[in-house]
Amino acid sequence: MAKRGGFPGGMPGNMNNLMKQAQKMQKQMEESQKALEEKEFTAAAGGGAVEVTMSGKKVVTKVKLSEEVVDPDDIEMLEDLIMAATNEALRKVEEEAASSMSKLTGGLGGLGGFGF
Repeated sequence: MAKRGGFPGGMPGNMNNLMKQAQKMQKQMEESQKALEEKEFTAAAGGGAVEVTMSGKKVVTKVKLSEEVVDPDDIEMLEDLIMAATNEALRKVEEEAASSMSKLTGGLGGLGGFGF
């Protein structure tokens, strides 16, 4: 009598292919993440008066200030410029990460459209 509900002889070919594709995608995602982490992203504010450089790991690695922006009587402006440049650098990192993920998943949401 035949078994019901099982997969006689092991996994069907489609399941094997799906597993191979998932492993390949995972490896590509890991490589993409490593490449992103090795990049640097620089953003400026105040017409270039403040520059912030951030790694792909979202760590600020450099802050560059022009002399004219360092005004002891207007610390608030300097704080705002640093915040704006930092937020823009972070936005660039996240945009690159989203772009890399989109390339791997073919533009589908989640991991290849599986709803994860």
